[in-house]
Amino acid sequence: MNEHSFRTIEIVANPTAHNGRAAQAAAWLRECAVPAGRFGNAPARITVVDTAQPGDACRIARTTPADVVVGLGGDGIAHEIAQGLMARPRGERPTFGLLPFGNGNDYARTIGMPANDIEAAWRALDAAIARPLDVGACNGTYVLQTASFGLDAAIALGTQERRARTGVTGTRLYLEEGFDQLARHLVTREATIALDGGEPFSFPLILGAVQIGRTYGGGFDICPAADPADGIFDICLAAGPATPAQALFVFLRAKNGRHLGNRHITSLRAQRVEIAFSEAPPCQVDGERLEGTRFALEVVPRALDVLCAPGAGRRG
Repeated sequence: MNEHSFRTIEIVANPTAHNGRAAQAAAWLRECAVPAGRFGNAPARITVVDTAQPGDACRIARTTPADVVVGLGGDGIAHEIAQGLMARPRGERPTFGLLPFGNGNDYARTIGMPANDIEAAWRALDAAIARPLDVGACNGTYVLQTASFGLDAAIALGTQERRARTGVTGTRLYLEEGFDQLARHLVTREATIALDGGEPFSFPLILGAVQIGRTYGGGFDICPAADPADGIFDICLAAGPATPAQALFVFLRAKNGRHLGNRHITSLRAQRVEIAFSEAPPCQVDGERLEGTRFALEVVPRALDVLCAPGAGRRG
């Protein structure tokens, strides 16, 4: 049983997440969890507030006096809450929790929270253990799970338009957008990369992922060895040139982490990463677009206390 001493829980809900299903989840919380007034087998004051526009979750996380801030939604609300929490001094940051209702739910995988089932997620959160996890920083934006460049960023960003247009979600959404991008936008970009202040090297980049957790794109196991509490980024780079058939082969194998060892793939680890391009590539951080030609990334070790399922996020 969880023996935490949290007494005030603020749940920040994005009612539009998962095609509006998060609104139903928030209604369940208001009907069932709030009146019960218990968290971790102890009395607690639980409140649920809906966001109305981008920035609301960040503002709440930055200013709330609650012991725990819980995001109800997808990777987007998790990312936004992290920006607010990280704006506070380490000793004043509330613990972070997630009730995942989204299309990708990659951070939920890292912390072991069941997705898109509010009753199961609430039970899991109630029994979770607070664990200090790493956060990344990329050009002033905090990274919970992933920062990526090139083809994979183009796919991640393209899924937003495709989801709105087709209603497709989850892994199928990422696969469909991936097939489309591979067919039309398979580009090799010359990147200059430096790790931990070392000598820069050139790399013919098709895609690059800098990871805190293992997965991106709704469960693609891009860095299977990633541990969100080891103070190190896990990095996967795919080199070009490659034919669409070669790139598709690697893309499909990455779904289950079987891309490692392919001649196009380079795996690296570092605390600090600098990557530069002659022209701005597609870039995303936790599904949010980031513009630029030069990117400086650094791990902030164990920066955020996160409610995790027991054993979640550990390698092995």
